[in-house]
Amino acid sequence: MQLQPTNSPFTQQQVEWLNQLLPTLTPEQKVWLSGFMAASGSTVSLEVAASTEVKSEPTKEEAIAAKREVTILYGSQTGNSQQLAELAATQLKEQGVDVILSSMHTYKPKQLKDVKHLLIVVSTHGEGDPPDHAITFHEFLYSRKAPNVEGLAYSVLALGDSSYEFFCQTGKDFDERLAALGGTRLYPRVDCDLDFDEEANEWLTGVVKSLAEQSGEPQAQTETKGPATTSTTYSRSNPFQAEVLTNLNLNGRGSAKETRHLELSLEGSGLSYAPGDSVGIFPENDQALVEALLEKTGWDEEEAVTINKKGDVVPLKNALCCHFEITVLTKPLLEKASLLTDHQGLKTLLHPDHAEELKAYLEGRDLLDLYEDFGPWNAGAAEFAGILRKIPPRLYSIASSYEAEPEEVHLTIGAVRYDANGRSRSGVCSVECAERKEPGDTVSIFIQKNESFRLPSEEAPIIMIGPGTGVAPFRAFLEERDERGIESPAWLFFGDQHFTTDFLYQTDFQRWLKDGVLSKMDVAFSRDTAEKVYVQHRMKEHGAELFTWLEDGAYVYVCGDEKRMAKDVQDTLIAIIQDEGQKTEEEAVAYLTAMQQQNRYLRDVY
Repeated sequence: MQLQPTNSPFTQQQVEWLNQLLPTLTPEQKVWLSGFMAASGSTVSLEVAASTEVKSEPTKEEAIAAKREVTILYGSQTGNSQQLAELAATQLKEQGVDVILSSMHTYKPKQLKDVKHLLIVVSTHGEGDPPDHAITFHEFLYSRKAPNVEGLAYSVLALGDSSYEFFCQTGKDFDERLAALGGTRLYPRVDCDLDFDEEANEWLTGVVKSLAEQSGEPQAQTETKGPATTSTTYSRSNPFQAEVLTNLNLNGRGSAKETRHLELSLEGSGLSYAPGDSVGIFPENDQALVEALLEKTGWDEEEAVTINKKGDVVPLKNALCCHFEITVLTKPLLEKASLLTDHQGLKTLLHPDHAEELKAYLEGRDLLDLYEDFGPWNAGAAEFAGILRKIPPRLYSIASSYEAEPEEVHLTIGAVRYDANGRSRSGVCSVECAERKEPGDTVSIFIQKNESFRLPSEEAPIIMIGPGTGVAPFRAFLEERDERGIESPAWLFFGDQHFTTDFLYQTDFQRWLKDGVLSKMDVAFSRDTAEKVYVQHRMKEHGAELFTWLEDGAYVYVCGDEKRMAKDVQDTLIAIIQDEGQKTEEEAVAYLTAMQQQNRYLRDVY
């Protein structure tokens, strides 16, 4: 039985060294080393370790213990997978299970061949991609280096968003690949949508039960529980009603944008946060859209409808305003709706031959469009409400430091408005905050921890790249550095449309430049010049200096749009490393990958 941090007083690194060393020692070497340690005043003996090496057969107790050892690996982009993995670890330990918990990017994949029980908790990012910290492990499993894992019992909890085409794809990848490598499912994979609490608890209950059955022990109590939700503990499942203290527009007159700066009170909540964390807001749908939907369907707004698996009932109008998502269409929703209508057009749209047509239809349409195009339904309001998913919370990067503002949290929210399919549309949460939340009103919030986007633990240089609202966490970073007196170099790249109307937090950044909290700032305002200039162009202009910072151990942070900005920034970083470091493209990619594994290249992208 190998040493582990959970069954020994050693650190993870020490355990790895000892597990490599002990099997190579002869009995004579072990006796000598034990005597040497005793002579040097150490009370530690290697007799136990030596005895485990020479046993030919494990005892019954050891066999049971081996069946109760579980490795939990998580791949998280926003923190949900990590929090669920930590919850699973806590509850398994309470069941007497020895647990090794690790992020995928710090786990040494060669250890996988020795694991007997593996739990994977992983989200899917973008269009079916692994989150940043799961990329290397994902690539390893699909490489020729992947080991045969016959004898491995595993289970996967997959997180995703059913409005995306490749729903929970990363979890599906891991599940299928581990099976192909010889693993056996301890418990079937569970795919979770944005509202994941109930499904995650059911998965963990099933895993605990399966482990108890495998161990041959009398089954322990396998009921699992979510995070504590007492009256004084606020969380995703028990949000805090935060008062709006300030709500102002950061953009100047004439701007094409509206970016709101919100200051929310945390007084009496007991909530705290760190730079890099986010606030989750549970929004409410626009009353005008709800009323239009009720008028079109003819449903009675007072009809009682069930809003959750617990059986809670509220009037239909309240359910459509506060509980159900009505502004986004997904393929699973249309599939369920097709069973409630005789309209052949919807069934045709869902046929595999019309995949591209379906994708185009889902873009920018809502529940009112669905009714107008394919209604009426062969179902009443209560039955139709049963196919709707809950309104998911919207996450916004925190733009303040708890050290500087212990009773407040600041957010930077860009109001989303656009026209599509003959109607004006708006972002559910962003426009609610922009138009319908005044000082004195409240919003339902929770703190979303994100350990994958943190300031360095040591005083190292940092490079921050955040155009538009992506600058929010870097305002928090700099406020924290100012409060704590951190003096290491800091460089900010910021971009937006116009200097005069869109320079968000300009006075803050200028003050920090003057005070030395911020060492260097480069800006790009794309609409102020004939040729559009973005942050990646400014990075390229300063490529030599930027590479020097990287060589000096700088941490690089990127926040903002994933599809365009983050990809362009990453391509630019690779090009700079290649050019200034005299490397091939493959070597430059490896350089950036190594930075990512060292937690020196961190992204908060959406």
